[in-house]
Amino acid sequence: MARCQPTLTLSFRPWAASGSGCPPRAPRTDLATRTGTDTRYLTEWLRGQAASGYPTYDAEADTFSMTPEQAFAFSDPNGPVHLPGAFVLALGARRAEPRIAEAFRTGEGVGWHEQHEDVFTGCELFFRPGYLMNLVPSWIPALDGVEDKLRAGARVADIGCGLGASTALLAAAYPNSRFSGSDYHAGSVEPARKRAAEAGVAARVSFEVASAQDFTGTGDDLAATFDCLHDMGDPLGAARHVRGALADDGTWLIVEPVAADAVADNLNPVGRVYYSASTLLCVPNAKSQAGGYALGAQAGESAIRDVVTEAGFTRFRRAAESPFNLVYEARP
Repeated sequence: MARCQPTLTLSFRPWAASGSGCPPRAPRTDLATRTGTDTRYLTEWLRGQAASGYPTYDAEADTFSMTPEQAFAFSDPNGPVHLPGAFVLALGARRAEPRIAEAFRTGEGVGWHEQHEDVFTGCELFFRPGYLMNLVPSWIPALDGVEDKLRAGARVADIGCGLGASTALLAAAYPNSRFSGSDYHAGSVEPARKRAAEAGVAARVSFEVASAQDFTGTGDDLAATFDCLHDMGDPLGAARHVRGALADDGTWLIVEPVAADAVADNLNPVGRVYYSASTLLCVPNAKSQAGGYALGAQAGESAIRDVVTEAGFTRFRRAAESPFNLVYEARP
């Protein structure tokens, strides 16, 4: 694979002899100028990042750049993977560490609404690229007859919509359909409305503050839950409510973190990320709610199938998958 052109180019030798006994004043170069930051601070930061393997350092040229692999993971917020979102999410989750530590002792929960705002932003930054790359191009076409309905004009419920990334993506792709997003966290619903307006789809999208067990609407052609069913204390109640809200020939799109049924099969780099996030976010949120479930982010297909079939759905299948997600189709 060919090497990318340097994207973090910065040339700076802070301790070169200047005759004054002080470090020379360095010129502001590409990255410092673009980011409006101090060259010396930026250089020290870049060296630390290079030591961690995020950019690459060229000792001969005294420059920093990204390889194609590094650029793929770190530089494109609209690419298939944008790992900086995971770091924002992790830092936000750490803000609740004292409460989570206490919850370990008491068994009590910590609700999503009690987390730091970086959790909500980081969650969207991490998951949105995967939705952008997969939702319309591959996940929707994998569902039986759903794409034709959306093109013709369908009613869609996005349940647990968070900041509305999935809602806006679907609305932009299918202009003849109407969409309703719901989330129990009021602090996410208001930004979701603003983002829908920015995307130019607000006329066909509405949002409400409501849980997965009591969102409004009936006769939906498509209901969707994106990376949130496993967070719920009562996923069975949510599944039953979804079934009641669907049209007779409706479809429930269930997107969940990629996971095997057996714990041993999840002991890999992806499982490490999801189990850790689940410890700080998913299980605490589920335990903060009534219902008696705490599936966690690595629940696996069998656990999701059990919830769906117990709620009265008669058809359930894995429709698609990606490196980070499993996609299920449930029908009444």
